[in-house]
Amino acid sequence: MKLTKNFSKSEFECKCGCKMPNNILKNVKELAYHLQRLRDKFDAPIKINSAYRCESHNKTIGGSKNSQHKLGLAADIVVKDKTP
Repeated sequence: MKLTKNFSKSEFECKCGCKMPNNILKNVKELAYHLQRLRDKFDAPIKINSAYRCESHNKTIGGSKNSQHKLGLAADIVVKDKTP
């Protein structure tokens, strides 16, 4: 499912392979919108390393108990040819 011109839902899915809850998808769509704006501003591809994480996966990787990833409100990204 395309969320924006350059981002698809699959890029935001939990790495454990679980199904993203419908209530999280709304947040992910908003996050994708903002990342698309950033991509357009930089005119460079953005790689999403991690976005939505279910509770179990977040625990497995040592994520914060209050991680915004669990709500679909955060993404770890790399912008091509840019440093943080």
